Amino acid sequence: MSQRYNDTAAAAALHRKGGFARSSSARPRSLADPELPPHQFLETTHFVLVHGGGYGAWCWYKSIALLEEAGFAATAIDLTASGIESTDPNCVTSLSQYAKPLSDFLGSLPQGEKVILVGHDFGGACVSHAMEWYPSKISKAIFVAAAMPTNSQRAFDVFAVELMSPADLLLQAQIFTYANGESNAPTALAFDRSAVKELFFNRSPAKDVALASVSLRPIPFAPVLERLVLTQDKYGTVRRFFVETPDDNALTSELQHRIVAGNPPERVFKVKGSDHSPFFSKPQSLHRALVEIAHS
Repeated sequence: MSQRYNDTAAAAALHRKGGFARSSSARPRSLADPELPPHQFLETTHFVLVHGGGYGAWCWYKSIALLEEAGFAATAIDLTASGIESTDPNCVTSLSQYAKPLSDFLGSLPQGEKVILVGHDFGGACVSHAMEWYPSKISKAIFVAAAMPTNSQRAFDVFAVELMSPADLLLQAQIFTYANGESNAPTALAFDRSAVKELFFNRSPAKDVALASVSLRPIPFAPVLERLVLTQDKYGTVRRFFVETPDDNALTSELQHRIVAGNPPERVFKVKGSDHSPFFSKPQSLHRALVEIAHS
């Protein structure tokens, strides 16, 4: 899959050096919603899109196109062992290693430049990690059907109710890899291909399900088990928003409500009719929520 890169000097320099893998654009092609304030009054017009577990930058292609058309810049990051980033997922041993492409990108931003982070699914843990390490680089953080852990919590703790329910399709579809032996923790998690559509894409178009079926990769599992350190002085200074996906078979509405109640954000948006992958099933509705948050 081809890659496009943001045209800031720092990003270009990293591209020339073979830096982080990502897909992006910064070409404004039309005006935003006329009912919203002009873009020049926004703190930032740059969205950074962080995929969920097993996904890659490829999953954001509709959102990138819509944001471009509305005059925003969009950068989709491939996390370590995801998308076209070639690391073996069994070799990823920490959340900082998994999130390194995102950290490298944020660290490359010029002083004073900020972005809006958007995290989906397990990408929410990576966004939270970034909020702690780069709070001055982040204008807002948006969690889309995502883990939104609190201090000392693991992403596994957020998802545990769904992951461990014996009657749940998610548990039945899990395939663990034990590269360090079965007496140790799993090193990677994948899902049975026959269950993927019903779990993650039950309302998504067939072409997007086909794209996902040939693009999904195993999820590095060590980062899922890592406890996050999140402080009010850093993480707590970034404005947070949550986007619910009501028809989600992977992260049920009930669990999303518990996530929100456990770590209340500034505001909650609901993408009606969306499965776990709103960038496929309801891209326009997700886009409207992102733009409204940008203008808030």
